[in-house]
Amino acid sequence: MGRSVAFHTLGCKLNFSETSTLSRVLEADGFVKKEFEEEADVYVINTCSVTENADKECRMIVRRIQKRAPDAMVVITGCYAQLKPNEIAKIEGVDLVLGAAEKFNLATHLKEITKGPADGGGAKICSCDIADVNGFQSSFSVNDRTRAFLKVQDGCDYNCSFCTIPLARGHSRSDSIEGVLRNMQELAATGTKEIVLTGINLGDFGKGADGGKTRDSSFYELVQAMDEQEGIERIRISSIEPNLLTNEIIEFVAGSRKFMPHFHIPLQSGSDKILGLMRRRYKRELYEDRVAYIKQLMPHCCIGADVIVGFPSESDADFKDTYDFLHRVEVSYLHVFTYSERANTLAPNIKPIVPVHIRNERNKALRNLSYQKMQYFTEQHHGSKRKVLFEIAGKNGMMEGFTDNYIKVQTLYRPEWEKQMVDWVIS
Repeated sequence: MGRSVAFHTLGCKLNFSETSTLSRVLEADGFVKKEFEEEADVYVINTCSVTENADKECRMIVRRIQKRAPDAMVVITGCYAQLKPNEIAKIEGVDLVLGAAEKFNLATHLKEITKGPADGGGAKICSCDIADVNGFQSSFSVNDRTRAFLKVQDGCDYNCSFCTIPLARGHSRSDSIEGVLRNMQELAATGTKEIVLTGINLGDFGKGADGGKTRDSSFYELVQAMDEQEGIERIRISSIEPNLLTNEIIEFVAGSRKFMPHFHIPLQSGSDKILGLMRRRYKRELYEDRVAYIKQLMPHCCIGADVIVGFPSESDADFKDTYDFLHRVEVSYLHVFTYSERANTLAPNIKPIVPVHIRNERNKALRNLSYQKMQYFTEQHHGSKRKVLFEIAGKNGMMEGFTDNYIKVQTLYRPEWEKQMVDWVIS
């Protein structure tokens, strides 16, 4: 029997798609996949570095591995590994650090290294300047969940003042439409019923794998092509910038056979002043127009929003602008992030700094608002019948799934409903 490997993913849906691909590559090379809480020969942590908490969580996980399996090899990859390889290499217990361009060569690297510090101390680092990374590496998750995450785009050419992702992921670049459709067919062959399209800046799809120097197609052309393919019943757009969400995309989703009435549109702030300091490419008026047009065509559509609280110089009045704006517009739920300073970004130079306890208070206020808004959205659909795609068995004899418009449904476990579409009356 080959060596065993276990994976843990931090961060976004795109990371999940890449972890799943890495797992399949290693299994094809003879590795035996294990659950992360089991004892394994190799542990791979695919990291995020959007916030300081992601960095801390990575360190905590390494300590847990050391206690469970002190002789196991520990590999760190992902955004944190690309941004701070030398820092990670010094963490006790880490053996290999793989940057953005090297993660998909994991199988080769595992054959070349042994447990223990590299010469001179610290883990072995295999990384490169992210500016030199041009190619697009396709990936998707399968068999991990009922919904599959399909990566179609990577990198970002934006320069938001709080964000390290362009430094970790490089230039915007995309798969080809033909490549996406091939992956879609492969997922359909596994029995997958729902795909979630993922990318760093999904609406920027179409820039070539040459570091975005050419544009081969557009996101609108991609969704049109995917809608014509057989075998997959549902497609969701994971997240799309408001300035890239065009009327034609909204109109297409409204009449689509496969694309679900569900958008996730990052806002970040409801204050135009703060949006400007964040170097976002829109003002809140555009955001409000996008939401209004979606609701005009699809009143039943679920809309999520990302929001950052405690950005430098965010006053009480600025936060009130954000709170009042989100209370007014018809978004259905919020993903709330507490601002944390990130090295090599412009935001830490902005003054005054918002005290951490105030950042946390604002986070709590918006999370409470998010709960209220989702409750209200769900209540609007009480008594209506919608199709639910149920996941496999959950905990305590229960199972859950989501309607087409992203309302979560929980019920007693029934094996015949696993990975099946079920007509459900919302109550």
